[in-house]
Amino acid sequence: MTDVLRPGEAARIASEDEAVSLDELRLAARNHGMPLEALRYDLTPPGLHYLLVHYDIPFVDPATWRLTVDGHVGAPLALDLTALRAYPAVSQVVTLECAGNGRARLLPRPVSQPWLDEAVGTARWTGTPLSTLLREAGVREDAVDVVFTGADHGTERGVEQDYQRALPAAEALSDEVLVAYEMNGAPLPPQHGAPVRLIVPGWYGMAQVKWLRSITVLAEPYTGFQNEVAYRVRASADDPGEPVTRIRPRSLMIPPGFPDFMTRRRIVSAGSVELSGRAWSGRAPLTEVTVSTDGGASWAPASLGPVAERYAWRSWSATWQAEPGDYVLSTRAADEDGPQPVDQPWNMQGMANNMTQQVPVTVR
Repeated sequence: MTDVLRPGEAARIASEDEAVSLDELRLAARNHGMPLEALRYDLTPPGLHYLLVHYDIPFVDPATWRLTVDGHVGAPLALDLTALRAYPAVSQVVTLECAGNGRARLLPRPVSQPWLDEAVGTARWTGTPLSTLLREAGVREDAVDVVFTGADHGTERGVEQDYQRALPAAEALSDEVLVAYEMNGAPLPPQHGAPVRLIVPGWYGMAQVKWLRSITVLAEPYTGFQNEVAYRVRASADDPGEPVTRIRPRSLMIPPGFPDFMTRRRIVSAGSVELSGRAWSGRAPLTEVTVSTDGGASWAPASLGPVAERYAWRSWSATWQAEPGDYVLSTRAADEDGPQPVDQPWNMQGMANNMTQQVPVTVR
């Protein structure tokens, strides 16, 4: 059984020879990554989109659901779903990625949801701009943070809590942030936050509060668990760390050929092999994608597809003249702030890990 951490502890680190535990397998069975072959879709079907549920999927009756907007405002709001839908609707295509994506590849391994590379998905989200609601509620000029509370409830590292995250007031007032009620043109599925969730384009998944029930404006910094303890890049247990915010650049390859059932090693025929995938960044526009067929020893440019919406992934493609043998393929994205690392600097919680993908391939 996984040790229960005390309040404020950063993480537990697996010992050198420690296998994935039953507790971690239970998490992996409840949560799931996107099968990498689904990178072929411009919009990820909801059932293939990655999923992370911190506690339980709550049952929220749309007929009785209410959203409050209160706190450091002049005119608090209380909205039902009909009232929320009465505002002008806005749609955005946004790629979401879990902040812990890639955690299970780190050594030593932080003990938590054991993601490999697949905790990602892209959807068209439709809803009301958060800024519309905040301005109608009369956010005061000296507002500091805006807190979002979901209906999911549980304990984490000894702290009983509703899932709750905050954004700086300036970020919350951006016209990009949505209070969303549709995914790919249909009402949100229960596992994706029905009836209403937050969408914060460009930020890792922890900011996208699901089953949203209240929005509270604060005149002081928010110091809740999910901001101050859970989602930090820490070098050690004593390090207060940096907060996890925007998505770092990442590129993923659609695994070529066909797989071995158990190992997922790919098998392709010698000759011209078309490689393709998707790349994205939440911090700055992409500048290039490169591909390696020799385990990262050398890199060649890939062709980037057309620019989609700012916070949606972008397609790429390359041709590989494959000769018989065993290979490790990789792909690497760069944005205006720099490229993905080949080897990820380690951190206590395995957060914001964007080291390059590795795809073992046998050419026959």
